[in-house]
Amino acid sequence: MKPVLYAHPFSSYCQKVLIALYENGTDFDYRLLDHNDAETLADFERRWPIKRFPILVDGDRTIVEASIVIEYLGLYHPGPVKLIPDDPKAAIEVRMLDRFFDNYVSTPQQRIVFNAIRPEENRDPYGEKDARDMLETAYAWLDTHMDGRIWVTGDTFTLADCGAAPFLFYADWTHAIDPAFANVHAYRKRLLARPSFARAVDEARPFRKFFPLGAPDRD
Repeated sequence: MKPVLYAHPFSSYCQKVLIALYENGTDFDYRLLDHNDAETLADFERRWPIKRFPILVDGDRTIVEASIVIEYLGLYHPGPVKLIPDDPKAAIEVRMLDRFFDNYVSTPQQRIVFNAIRPEENRDPYGEKDARDMLETAYAWLDTHMDGRIWVTGDTFTLADCGAAPFLFYADWTHAIDPAFANVHAYRKRLLARPSFARAVDEARPFRKFFPLGAPDRD
């Protein structure tokens, strides 16, 4: 039985898992979460009342949280691309950098977007400034970290890069990466050229009009 992914192509966390699936050519069923498909939405909400996506259903198991889904796929549906190294020391670095992109790039980026969605009288300018400051700090750290590296842990594409791709993609739309951070820009371009992420980006193109801050005419 094939695993089933409940996801939406415009979601950064869904793209994170899709990259892993595409990297390994994993056969899976894709359940698109669409407000016009009440049956699929109800099935999704029954399986995960928290209603955060993606989730992966594999037989009688429901796996939640994008990083854990990717780890699960590596264990139960492995492919030629090993996204988490067998060496435990190397794996720690991958997981650490995965958390960096989740917590210090994606989280502040989403805070800015969610703030923009609120009615103007309910917006939080202090929270938005704090989020933008965090992104600036994260960009600066990453620029130094990426000096001499191809992927975020070195020469091998890993779980951490699966998250970096969509998170940096949308972060630059939300709070532009300063041109001075040349290593970050070069890394983002390499991620966009990676076939697995390029596919995810193309699948999400029809939904760009829904980006609350207005999608730029690039990428």
